[in-house]
Amino acid sequence: MILDGQQPQAIATAAQALQAGALVGLPTETVYGLAADADNDAAVAQIFATKGRPADHPLIVHVADASGIAHFASSVPPFAQALVDAFWPGPLTLILPRQGGRAQAATGGQDSVGLRCPQHPVAQALLHACQARGVHGLAAPSANRFGRVSPTSAAHVQDEFGADLLVLDGGACQVGIESTIIDCTRGQPVLLRPGQITRAQVAAACGQPVLSKDELLTQSPRASGTLEAHYAPNARVRLMDARALQAGLDLLGADAAHLAVYARSPLRRPSPGVRLVAMPEQAEAAAQQLFAQLRALDDAGVRLIWIETPPDGADWEGVRDRLQRAAAAG
Repeated sequence: MILDGQQPQAIATAAQALQAGALVGLPTETVYGLAADADNDAAVAQIFATKGRPADHPLIVHVADASGIAHFASSVPPFAQALVDAFWPGPLTLILPRQGGRAQAATGGQDSVGLRCPQHPVAQALLHACQARGVHGLAAPSANRFGRVSPTSAAHVQDEFGADLLVLDGGACQVGIESTIIDCTRGQPVLLRPGQITRAQVAAACGQPVLSKDELLTQSPRASGTLEAHYAPNARVRLMDARALQAGLDLLGADAAHLAVYARSPLRRPSPGVRLVAMPEQAEAAAQQLFAQLRALDDAGVRLIWIETPPDGADWEGVRDRLQRAAAAG
């Protein structure tokens, strides 16, 4: 059931459902989430079961504002507070030491918790309505089956889980890829997942260099969306440069079918059975469209998606990350 998230009654209905232990589809500026009361372990268990997600893979907890940090986190390093001040509400998740007895199922048994304050007005309205009912935060991973393409519209969520799930419609997501994740439990900021907010912006805001997760040895995922293979459509994904794309198309020739090519460079199409889709030239627009485009190509029945490798610039890091994970799943 999709409800208009702009309507106060829809917000009240969703908040009541969450307080009662149900799941709700939640729009954010990044992607749609599958939300439950973060302190209700039984409700959170439904998220893992519904998504088919391993229970030791932590979920991000969404809070209405910075005051919600104290409920879930035992401490906030000064550099983490600087990031809160600079980027909240917005597409930035911080991994912090977890307050004992809080969000135990949502954190996958880890001693840390990922916290984010979303910017989307519908998410804000719901979080504040939940807060008024004693629900301090919502665990809300992306509203899709585990490892698959994240949803960026209410229709995507309904397609994924059916009409019985209550989904608040907040329109198409403006960012389109998941939040940047910074681990703040190691004495200095560590980038676990790139997103719209770049590592350069993080470093400038907190006054410290940002380490890469590859520089650290970790035995278990400390945050959502950090597996090597993730964000994959049903079709197989392959990344190539423009020259390799054109060479592949020419080699396949007029008999090519069930293939889509998503590229910034102009390419010759040797067969009407090949779909050529233009990737935006700007990283922000490419990120906003990425998951919706992959879902649309799946819906069109293509079996293979060739994608032009994104540029090396820092602003493309989030898109590169998602595409590399999608290709690894094939």
